[in-house]
Amino acid sequence: MSGIPAVPDQTVPAADRRPPGFLLIEILAVIATLACVWLTAKDNILCWPTGIIGCLLYLYIFYHARLYSDVLLQLYFLFTSIYGWYNWGHGGAGDTALKVTRLSLSAMAGWGVVIIIGTLLLGRFMKRRTRAAIPYGDASITVLSLVAQYLLTAKVLESWTLWIATDAIATVVYWKRRLYLTAGLYGVLFVLACKGLMEWIRLL
Repeated sequence: MSGIPAVPDQTVPAADRRPPGFLLIEILAVIATLACVWLTAKDNILCWPTGIIGCLLYLYIFYHARLYSDVLLQLYFLFTSIYGWYNWGHGGAGDTALKVTRLSLSAMAGWGVVIIIGTLLLGRFMKRRTRAAIPYGDASITVLSLVAQYLLTAKVLESWTLWIATDAIATVVYWKRRLYLTAGLYGVLFVLACKGLMEWIRLL
């Protein structure tokens, strides 16, 4: 009946109850994320402000979901997005727009070592010190995301290869944890990352 306040769902712990409008914010965050990746694939500098909007929305979401590691990751994405926005516009020779480049073989090897060691160390920490369900899979997503985002700010082609790996692993991990909507999102991001790699190859 109208006029009677809704009774909170007592089956959900108070700490896990979502504020009003939470679902709408989550939908907007997904849209912003997809738009950001699509614009990035198109080599459109508007990907950065779009990504910043997505980061701010996900900061709110992960904070209320008590996923504090993801909050820290979004803060990293936020600051690197601000830098990437500037660097894409002014990081080229003579303060010009940045162009797509490739890593040398030695640089590829170096980043590969960083990713492997970082994943092993973080995964081991998560396995021993936390109740992480899939410690090494989750760790690989984090480490790959950190490196891929950094290379993306420099407009390095191989950043897409790392995003493809990240999205593939994330799709499997989130599906196993029965986060089916999130797994679906990363499945779409995997396809967009493949498209981005092909689009940037044409720009070389």
